[in-house]
Amino acid sequence: MEAIPTCCINGIASFKEKCIMKIDLRPNETVIRAGDSKYLNGGGDAVKGKLIITNQRIYFFSLNGYSGDQQLAVEPSEISDVMYFKSGFLQSNGLNLVTKAGKELRFIIRNRNSWGEMICKMC
Repeated sequence: MEAIPTCCINGIASFKEKCIMKIDLRPNETVIRAGDSKYLNGGGDAVKGKLIITNQRIYFFSLNGYSGDQQLAVEPSEISDVMYFKSGFLQSNGLNLVTKAGKELRFIIRNRNSWGEMICKMC
């Protein structure tokens, strides 16, 4: 039985940093980008976590301590549109992923334009 590689994500991971979360990667799957974000779950909550782009999927994992333990994984083929929104009066940091099923996954993240461009290239 072949072991599935596991990746430690903590912003820019190094061996000296404490690992916050682990994700199971598919064979030949590599992390392209990871960053702090908030997932707006539609219930009025902004769940703190990590948004992770691999060469095969887009993940969101809530940070330790959140009782809802939100974990999302979206295949690029499931995304129909990538849109931007303002999360506040002057804050242009909202990223909205619309799936082909009509579900909206809304995130607050720094440098949202570069994240959106990267996701669009995958789709």
